[in-house]
Amino acid sequence: MLKKSEELLGPWFVYMVQCQDNSLYTGVCVDTERRVQEHNFSAKKAARYTRARRPVILRYQENCKNRSEACKREAAIKKLSRQQKLALFTSTPR
Repeated sequence: MLKKSEELLGPWFVYMVQCQDNSLYTGVCVDTERRVQEHNFSAKKAARYTRARRPVILRYQENCKNRSEACKREAAIKKLSRQQKLALFTSTPR
């Protein structure tokens, strides 16, 4: 398990999951595999949005050097249109 100081330094990831209803959810984390598991199975750690739209499938992840960069990239992705978001994970290999 990572210490708090290690989590702050990185690596951090921006990720996008596709929900059962085909909606997209974007977030940041240090371990995408664990986070997707939380979205799918945890009652407390899953985002409220994804709890009602399970199961989710990881469609995109991007490595960032720290939390600040990951959060900035997350904000930029959230501003994209749905078509632009779909283009991200259809044209970019994970």
